[in-house]
Amino acid sequence: MNKKQLQSEQTKKRVVEAARILFAQKGYKATSIEDIVAATGSSKGNLYYHFKSKEGLFLYLIDEWDREWEEKWQEKEPLYKTTTEKLYGFAELLVHDDLNHPLTKAADEFFNSDKTTEVEERVGELVDRHLQWNQRLIQQGIDNGEFRKGSAKEHAVILESLLIGLSQMSRKKSPEEILELYKQAMKVLLYGIADR
Repeated sequence: MNKKQLQSEQTKKRVVEAARILFAQKGYKATSIEDIVAATGSSKGNLYYHFKSKEGLFLYLIDEWDREWEEKWQEKEPLYKTTTEKLYGFAELLVHDDLNHPLTKAADEFFNSDKTTEVEERVGELVDRHLQWNQRLIQQGIDNGEFRKGSAKEHAVILESLLIGLSQMSRKKSPEEILELYKQAMKVLLYGIADR
């Protein structure tokens, strides 16, 4: 990497870190491009060089959050022997990550605001990744005999819909209530697909 590329990467990192802090503190709507520029000492041109828009920058942070979550899951997954245990562990990690992540409120605000085509496309890609992950996990349960034979693809959609709905419906509950709700949701899902 040459000096110019290194400086460009350092600028991008500064923008990302400043934006993460500002979005967590002020929320998505209240954070302006000018706020981010002021916090980094960069120019708008530098910001727009790396990210097309405020939305693009926030989507980058959401992608980072998603990758971090996947890394956490990869560390935890070997602790669970069965796919059923993995589903419960998956729910628990989702709850703890959503409750404790600094961008949760800003993400709620962002996803409930008007979206541009770019945002809709990127959200679609994110959901597709989640569906693929869900499908692999459910297929694993089918392959090892825990779940009845069926469409892992359809069950993946049901699981994602369940999780998105729970995320929206449980925001005003206590952490303990939310975790119990997710565990109950996994029981309901498993009752329909578990081969017992």
